[in-house]
Amino acid sequence: MFSTVIEAFGMVFKPDVLLVMLASSIYGIVIGAIPGLTAVMAVSLIMPIAIFLDPIPALAAVIACDAMAVFAGDIPGTLLRIPGTPASGAYTDDSYKLTQQGKAEEVLGANCFFSAIGGLIGLLVLMTSAPLLAEIALNFSTYEYFWLACLGLTCATFMTSQDKLKGIVSLFVGLFLTTVGFDSITGQPRFTLGVTELLGGIHVIPVLTGLFALSEIMRRVSSTTPPSAMYTGKIGYIYKGIFHMWRTHIPQFLRGNLVGVVVGALPGAGADIAAWLSYAISKKCSKTPEKFGTGHMEGIIESTSANNAALASAWIPAFVFGIPGDVTTAMVIGILYIKDLKPGPTAFIDHPEIIYGVFICFAVANILMLILGYYSIKAFRHILRVPPFVMLPLILVFCTVGAFSINNSLFGVVVMLFFGLLGYIMEENNFPVSPMLLAIVLGQILERNFVISMVKSGGVWIDFFNRPIAGTLAALAILFWVYPVLKKIYQIARPKAA
Repeated sequence: MFSTVIEAFGMVFKPDVLLVMLASSIYGIVIGAIPGLTAVMAVSLIMPIAIFLDPIPALAAVIACDAMAVFAGDIPGTLLRIPGTPASGAYTDDSYKLTQQGKAEEVLGANCFFSAIGGLIGLLVLMTSAPLLAEIALNFSTYEYFWLACLGLTCATFMTSQDKLKGIVSLFVGLFLTTVGFDSITGQPRFTLGVTELLGGIHVIPVLTGLFALSEIMRRVSSTTPPSAMYTGKIGYIYKGIFHMWRTHIPQFLRGNLVGVVVGALPGAGADIAAWLSYAISKKCSKTPEKFGTGHMEGIIESTSANNAALASAWIPAFVFGIPGDVTTAMVIGILYIKDLKPGPTAFIDHPEIIYGVFICFAVANILMLILGYYSIKAFRHILRVPPFVMLPLILVFCTVGAFSINNSLFGVVVMLFFGLLGYIMEENNFPVSPMLLAIVLGQILERNFVISMVKSGGVWIDFFNRPIAGTLAALAILFWVYPVLKKIYQIARPKAA
């Protein structure tokens, strides 16, 4: 084993491999920081180059690009309230509110530091617990995925800081939108209104770009606040006081990493769901949940730790069983097959040096994040010095390119414009947009697994509770559903009892 690790170090620490990682890291930061261009898109664009590289440089390029792009999505979310990736959308409101309070330096330092440390912890779990976590993930059937989606959607109601009813309305609007297009089970078109482009459903990227980026542009244009009221503070040493912050938020840090590792190891889940779920859990467990959405560091630390921890743990089912943990690892499995490195349990025996090489690449990428993240934040802050009449049209151009590139169709731009207007109207009337976005992400998972489970069980509802993991998740979901009612009854009954 020791000789294999030494060989892996030799394969990674070559000038060409390190140069590939550096170039991929810079590329990932640039793509991730541009609203509408996601980490998945960054990886997909680098794939045509990666397939012509040797195995270690190819995998190193994907790892570095993915990690940097997910982190970089926090930068525009913090400074401009325009998340670069869906994962960043979970805590964008808190990040931006802190920026308006003059704490952009503190938030960006936390984003970079906790993303890197979360990635390293995810790597540690990948190295030590891959077989166990992959086995747990394989035990998830359609019943477990249904209840997991229910938990995720339930969490959306906890993300609304004030009016729960408006949060539920936003949630159900998002669920309705997921029914547009072909039914994934029967193949029947639904709610397409005769529009051919709607047969494939509504893609989350134009929705994300519209709800956050375009609505924010409309808000800036219509605002009577003078430009000087925007954050123009200096961003100096972003890591100042970071260890004190870490000691203060150790429970959130550990919980975020735990959620990220577990969710990341579930096939098809990924960093986006890990971030949203972690933010909701953070609010539920917080002593001051009313501060969430108004500029609170707890949710930011927990979510940003979770999304990067999920990146590494998503490789667990991919390596051990050849089952992709997310879209990125699905593409990685394609590279492994092209390189004649079939993923599965035998990979640890046949090509252990490649496995350990991947582990080392993850470590190098997250260390690079601490360095490159610092300089990228210093560079990106100059965007705030650009006059609004120049900056806003540029952001709109990038958003339009991102929406168009999903299917190389203007229909994506139309979807972005529609949801931009919808998001603007909703927020002007205090309807939160986060539950809608989460419903669009999880709605198809919920419906598909519910229908398949009903077919398997022959319509017998008890089968949804029979399996141990499904029963546990069901109990948690039902507890979340009845807790607000029980709490209200208790509050009404307590004065009478007194």
